[in-house]
Amino acid sequence: MSPSHEAPRSRPLAGTGHLVRLILRRDRVRLPIWLMGLAGVTAASANAVIGLYDTPEERAGYRATVENSAVTRLMAGIPYDTDTLGGIISYELTALTGIVVSLMVIFLVVRHTRAEEESGSAELVRSAAIGRHAAIAATLSVALGAAVVAGLLESAVLIASGIGSGPALLFGAGVAGLGLVFTAVAAAAAQLTSSARAALGIAGAVLAVFLVLRGVGAIDETALTWLSPFGWQDAIRPFGESAEAWPLLLMLGLSIVFFALASWLVARRDFGAGLLRGRPGRTRAAAGLAGPTALALRQQRGLLLGWAVGLGLLSIVFGGVGREMQTMIESNPDIAAVIAGSVDDITRGYFAYVMTLLGVTTSAFAVSSALRLRHAEESGHAENVLATAVSRSRWAWSGIAVTAAGTTALLLVVSLVTSVSHAVVSGDRALLWPVVRAGLVTLPGALVLAGFAVLLHAWAPRWALLAWAPVAWAFVQAYLGELLDLPGVLAGLSPFWHLPRVPVEATDAAPVVLLSALAVVLAIAGVLGLRRRDLATT
Repeated sequence: MSPSHEAPRSRPLAGTGHLVRLILRRDRVRLPIWLMGLAGVTAASANAVIGLYDTPEERAGYRATVENSAVTRLMAGIPYDTDTLGGIISYELTALTGIVVSLMVIFLVVRHTRAEEESGSAELVRSAAIGRHAAIAATLSVALGAAVVAGLLESAVLIASGIGSGPALLFGAGVAGLGLVFTAVAAAAAQLTSSARAALGIAGAVLAVFLVLRGVGAIDETALTWLSPFGWQDAIRPFGESAEAWPLLLMLGLSIVFFALASWLVARRDFGAGLLRGRPGRTRAAAGLAGPTALALRQQRGLLLGWAVGLGLLSIVFGGVGREMQTMIESNPDIAAVIAGSVDDITRGYFAYVMTLLGVTTSAFAVSSALRLRHAEESGHAENVLATAVSRSRWAWSGIAVTAAGTTALLLVVSLVTSVSHAVVSGDRALLWPVVRAGLVTLPGALVLAGFAVLLHAWAPRWALLAWAPVAWAFVQAYLGELLDLPGVLAGLSPFWHLPRVPVEATDAAPVVLLSALAVVLAIAGVLGLRRRDLATT
């Protein structure tokens, strides 16, 4: 090798700046979607809280409800300072923003470290004048920068909403602190295994454990909350009279521990390998894998299982708090207008609202599953499948079929769990079947968004990630549409807006059939697009 290449290699961080620019270029769509989506939800939620709880009586009602709700504490932590407007905003947003920022940096770190090694792209990069640790240093730099930007955006949005700058900055610092922690967690997880999927699983498991510790500890306000960075985020209490910044030091300390672990593992493992050895596969495939549909199902079973567990837990909460939400809604006419609408039966209005939200959330799985066709194409897996006697249309329809079946199964799980949870907690079995129908009626909306993802990938593959934009808009419309009083032209951009609000309204078959037909048309157009263009090859 020439001396010009040898000198940079002797420096472990040589080329880090070039790799930072490369990562930013590759994620020029992903990162803005994460960041602006989070900022948008924060702005909408903050303005909603300001409009809903503008009197001391309404804030007192909110505090009484959340303080006495074990389920709410399990999901959102200890309700500090919820007798203030800022405290309510913080309580409503802390869990959401913390989880979103944590997932953002986990996906970013694993994608640009372990996934790059697994695909072979990192080997090509290392063949240039790049230092041994430049790749991970560049990835961590971008992830940390993204976490800081997320925190600053959160602060800016809250300040723009009329919240004091000091508390808003402290809230944003807590969000950035969680991003720092899970950047370090993901960096360590990426060194433990040779599989990107396993690394995501490890980091996700750590995230789940920390959430459980915070939630269980919050029920009786025990010391368990201090074993979780989410508990530390709560303890900052940015909008309270006793706001504290020192929990940020705990986040910094835990991050240093995980960064040190990641650094130690990087220096002691072979390139492409992990500390934990992967289990060798079978010599011959099982009989059940003798086809593209079975293969697609096998590849997505982890994704489906993860979504089923997550949505199942969320459904338990939504179903379990039905009675408590009725009390809160009755005490605040503004909340009643947003959640229950103009209906007299508040419980039915609540479940119409909740099941639409869960349907929109399930559509995120549908889009993620539909975009597995894109992943298979870019990773070379599609090329291997199409090298056999499998046609391009059959390969595409197999993936679409798994997406449709998985989405249907998820909505069935969500509907049943929500319904049963409400019946067990409240003793009211009259809504068992209506709540199930309310969930299943959202299926066409989710399939339309999945079909749009297939269409976008087929005809404009470079812009396939924009398939997430309709999901984000559907969430905003479902979550805050009544409060924002959106005109029909804008609200109608969400397919869920056209569906009947079961169990408040009767199940009108017309929009269900029309949206189902639209989903099929989008899928057909997508398959035709995949047939006409060249697929990416490795």
